[in-house]
Amino acid sequence: MEIKVVQIEKPEANNFILGQSHFIKTVEDIHEALVNTVPGILFGLAFCEASGDRLIRWTGTDHEMIAYAIKNAQAISAGHSFILFLGEGFFPINILNAVRNVPEVVRIFCATANPTQVLIAETEQGRGILGVVDGFTSLGVEDDEGIAWRKGLLRKFGYKFA
Repeated sequence: MEIKVVQIEKPEANNFILGQSHFIKTVEDIHEALVNTVPGILFGLAFCEASGDRLIRWTGTDHEMIAYAIKNAQAISAGHSFILFLGEGFFPINILNAVRNVPEVVRIFCATANPTQVLIAETEQGRGILGVVDGFTSLGVEDDEGIAWRKGLLRKFGYKFA
């Protein structure tokens, strides 16, 4: 077995979700979940088929995000994995529950805009995702000023009101 690191390539501001599912129907079901949850959403989705033709299946509403999804799925190439890129201004918090509730989805590895590395195990049979490195290591513990900043940010974006 060999462990490889795949760096996710994406525009800095864009978020993505990396997950695992169990069936080719994932592509259409995630697409439907997204457009029904956030009308007008811009996204690209790629899914690595694990048997049969073993193709990267794809869908989406934005050509640039579709291209990023396909490119990163090719680099990861782990069976039954999917990667979903969101257009700028769209966020995982608004769609993550809808994605999780797709019956074929079995795991979400990350949902982030951070620089991300995917840890891949490669065997004679194929590839599997071991986990992700999402962002950077911690530099300390927040103080009162950090708490106030965090709470202010959540209220600025409308995620908290009181």
